[in-house]
Amino acid sequence: MTKEQLIQQIKIKRSFLCVGLDTDLNKIPSFLLDFEDPIFEFNKRIIDATKDYCVAYKPNIAFFECHGSKGWDSLKKTIDYIPQDIFTIADAKRGDIGNTSSYYAKTFFEYMNFDSVTVAPYMGEDSVTPFLEFEGKWVILLALTSNKGALDFQMIEDKNGERLFEKVIKRSAEWGNASNLMYVVGATRAEGIGEVRKIAPDKFFLVPGVGAQGGSLEDVAKYGWNDDCGLLVNSSRGIIYAGNDQNFEQSAKDAAHQLQMEMEKILIERSFI
Repeated sequence: MTKEQLIQQIKIKRSFLCVGLDTDLNKIPSFLLDFEDPIFEFNKRIIDATKDYCVAYKPNIAFFECHGSKGWDSLKKTIDYIPQDIFTIADAKRGDIGNTSSYYAKTFFEYMNFDSVTVAPYMGEDSVTPFLEFEGKWVILLALTSNKGALDFQMIEDKNGERLFEKVIKRSAEWGNASNLMYVVGATRAEGIGEVRKIAPDKFFLVPGVGAQGGSLEDVAKYGWNDDCGLLVNSSRGIIYAGNDQNFEQSAKDAAHQLQMEMEKILIERSFI
């Protein structure tokens, strides 16, 4: 999916919502366990319930690959089921050098046909650029995360006071462009989103942490907005586990619709639609 197509979907859907598919067999409604493929059955129903309100889906690969070949089959069926006009993100956090990255890229871009994949930048340019060689595909690079351990490395300052996450963004911005490179920026560090926006004014941000993790949608828009909207705000647990009974799809639909309406208000206020 191109940048222009993604922006168009944001305008059509009046939304910049990404639904995270963190499908945990211990959390899905128990009656689904009677199906041949409970993971796919859950995902299919969530997609049917939320597809009118989101512009992206983000399967977390760990929740699939832990089940071996059956999990990969569930993932492939899930991706094939997602409508073609919705952006897909493989939340895989890959990152290795040379041919290894190339084969990771082939897995998610060719075999699975994802639009994008999350990549860890720690090993540098030659671990990232193989993903950028695929036409029409995106790298979503970990930039400033909101987990507790982020403080271990991302905030380390050099002698000039420049923090590591700032170095990562400045250097990596040279590898890609606004049409094939995004950044992961955690919602629970709202002012940090603003700092990243100053360094990367034209890039899209994938912003996890809104909803169950306590991030504020209003703060994300305040600090992260750019002329293209520039935001994909992810909600996982807050939507897919909004209900846990026979009517869980309706609960997920209501939760997604609520976020979409809040996003629509922001888009209107900023004259984007």
